[in-house]
Amino acid sequence: MDEAALIRAAQAGDQEAFESLVQTYDQQVLRLAFNLLRSSEEAYDIYQEAFLRVHRNLPKFRFDCSFHTWLYRIVTNLCLDSLRKKKVRKEEQAVVETSDGPKDRLEMAAEDRAELDPQRKLLSRELRERIEGVLSGFTPRERMVFEMRHYQGMRLRAIGESLGTTEEAAKNCLFRATQKMRAALGDFV
Repeated sequence: MDEAALIRAAQAGDQEAFESLVQTYDQQVLRLAFNLLRSSEEAYDIYQEAFLRVHRNLPKFRFDCSFHTWLYRIVTNLCLDSLRKKKVRKEEQAVVETSDGPKDRLEMAAEDRAELDPQRKLLSRELRERIEGVLSGFTPRERMVFEMRHYQGMRLRAIGESLGTTEEAAKNCLFRATQKMRAALGDFV
């Protein structure tokens, strides 16, 4: 069954058709949410909420855009809302409490390949910290566009459609974000 037929069947109440749609996109949605939010717990929450909204609003889907674009718009809007709330509450902390005392969250992330070379490990950690710092300084929209382009490999047109804006607006936002990233990483590149 092609995607349009699955959507129409799901709109008519076919639960198996809806489950097929979920299975088709579940990993992409989860990956996008994780890359944007950097938290597996939050990504799973967004994943669940996104598919709940799809299920609730599927009868209203009119095929004006692709299902993929419509779904990504839902996911990115949920992620933007989450990022805005986080920014307001400032709950994202770089340091976490462990049984061994306070530790930098980025140092706790595994870096297998760099383990063999201490200098490479240090440079890798410094670069990762710098990138995370720059990303946290982006506006939610800049972060969304930057990560959708560079981590998800999406085209600007699809990014614009997913965010409910134009390709040109997505391109301008990506340009600003890229300029900020280049300025911050100037001595690394």
